[in-house]
Amino acid sequence: MTDLTTSSTARQMLAALNSREISCSELMDLHLARISERNHELNAIVSLDEERARDGASEADRTPYDERGPLHGLPWAFKDTHDVAGWLTTYGSPLLADNVPARDELVVERIRRAGAVPIGKTNVPEFAAGSHTFNTIFGTTRNPVDPTRSAGGSSGGAACALASGMVPLAEGSDMGGSLRNPASFCGVYGLRPSRGRVPAWPSENQWEALGTSGPMARNVDDLALLLSVLAGPDPRVPLALGDPGARFAPPVLGSLRGLRVAVSTDLGGLIEVDAEVAAVVEATAAAMAAAGARVVAGEPDLALGEDTFRTLRAWTFQAGFGDLLAEHPDEFKPSLADNIRAGEGLAGADVARAYHQLTALGETARVFFESYDVLLLPTSQVPPFPADQEYPAEINGKPMATYLDWMRSAYLVTVTGCPAISVPAGRTGDGLPVGVQLVATHGADRFLLEVAAAVEVLGLG
Repeated sequence: MTDLTTSSTARQMLAALNSREISCSELMDLHLARISERNHELNAIVSLDEERARDGASEADRTPYDERGPLHGLPWAFKDTHDVAGWLTTYGSPLLADNVPARDELVVERIRRAGAVPIGKTNVPEFAAGSHTFNTIFGTTRNPVDPTRSAGGSSGGAACALASGMVPLAEGSDMGGSLRNPASFCGVYGLRPSRGRVPAWPSENQWEALGTSGPMARNVDDLALLLSVLAGPDPRVPLALGDPGARFAPPVLGSLRGLRVAVSTDLGGLIEVDAEVAAVVEATAAAMAAAGARVVAGEPDLALGEDTFRTLRAWTFQAGFGDLLAEHPDEFKPSLADNIRAGEGLAGADVARAYHQLTALGETARVFFESYDVLLLPTSQVPPFPADQEYPAEINGKPMATYLDWMRSAYLVTVTGCPAISVPAGRTGDGLPVGVQLVATHGADRFLLEVAAAVEVLGLG
């Protein structure tokens, strides 16, 4: 008999599989039972195929132990914006309600090669646009702590499935917070890696600098394990960082003693932050200081990030979806249609300005991290909001002028290219999860994991 549950760590599950304490089929049955128990309420996993999942687990059981990869036998639900050969992949859009790709994209290819067993997909907002997960095909994903609240987005289905024990690990993607915000809302760990750390293929634009895939997990050790599978160069992606993924695989240990920490609740007045979220950031700073870190108030000047992010996002959306919107003007949610149309009036000079600013922001971050080891700030500016709202209309009584305003704490970090991790750090008065964001200099992903592991030991979440 095994003591494993669906709340066990991924590394514990893999150890049990490797020691023959449990079979891949038995582990699959545990997770399918959990899905049956929770998914009808939470709506995190879509396109579930139990028969294929069980067949895949049986096949995994037949694989010789010396041929098994680092994720062998783990049940897996891919984000529904990742192309998975032979599986329905809708991108949350009615225009792709019957789309079945013929090939895997690179992150899927790597996870499958590592031995994970597909069971279905995780729910997303339409074309992954927005930090609240709902669409007209599958409906709304709800928060596992309080189903009346949002699970965040766009990786909301992934974060919810992970937090509720329906999957042991999850991969997400992040442009303006799509991995970090749901990690904060659902009380799990989510890493947006350094620019170039996790390559993407195929791609229509190898120069696109905002979006990336990244790992999600219930603890830092598991996060590092998944990053070891996702990261590393690929000959089809010339701009990928050259470090092999295996460097991230070892268990993670870290210390806060002597760490130089800059803490900011509002990025120098650039963001409006809910009072309870700000309190969690301040409490985290105090706990890090008590553990030996040298904590001072400070932040880099990211004022250029607002125009930079919005310009490049609008340009990317218009290039990717402009023709489709013109053909199907009534098949897009209004906020997404507005985002796409925002790119129609951009000129080459606008895009050039944004790229010049992107370069300047990277340099600002590099210089900042010569004086500090990490930056501590809010992951999301708000706690999980009601699931029947598309986005929070106000923070601390101040109206949000646009759909994107409440995501600034995430997307102003995006434009630096630096790695950023959301760490569970506290709860609101009514028990909703709140994460804090830790940021390090570009390329320092392993170091950032070590810092997060040291914060994890504090038991704040």
